[in-house]
Amino acid sequence: MSPINSLWFKWKSLRLPWRRSFLVGQDLVGNTFWEFRDKLNAGRFRRILKPRPRTHYGDVEVSPQWHQWLRYVRSEPPSIKEQQDDVLRRQRIMLLAEMQNKRWEAEQSQLDAPATQQPRPATRTSEPTLNTSDATGKESGPRADGQTPNKTPTAKEDPFFKLKDAPGEKWQPDSWTPNPAKR
Repeated sequence: MSPINSLWFKWKSLRLPWRRSFLVGQDLVGNTFWEFRDKLNAGRFRRILKPRPRTHYGDVEVSPQWHQWLRYVRSEPPSIKEQQDDVLRRQRIMLLAEMQNKRWEAEQSQLDAPATQQPRPATRTSEPTLNTSDATGKESGPRADGQTPNKTPTAKEDPFFKLKDAPGEKWQPDSWTPNPAKR
């Protein structure tokens, strides 16, 4: 910052009684932050941001510390040292995040196809409905000629097998008729 600018900032930051607005500080980008007395609430100061010249309002970025000061979350404005430390902290976080991303890319993903053949699941179980063997103990898998034998499910193998003409097979619910109200 030039000596003329620093003198101008010191002059504008003096809280003289005839001044309407006071310069509070500036951020690292060049935006200035001001306070002025609210005409409706004489006891309270309003806080505003004046962006650097020739900056579109959509391109203005406010640091979290200055945003807290603008919203009255913090009473004292942030110092230049505090703003510089915050920039260094962000750079360190970005560097650590980049290093972690490289580590994650170097590791094999668990979602990718496994490099080694996984063991097949057990084909024999103690539950009779899940057992794939027939009564003789032979597997009902493909034969030597590559075809599977046709089998009809029996009550022991099919868990959804129902006997026909069972008592509950033809049952249907009755229609609902309300009882007369008691008075």
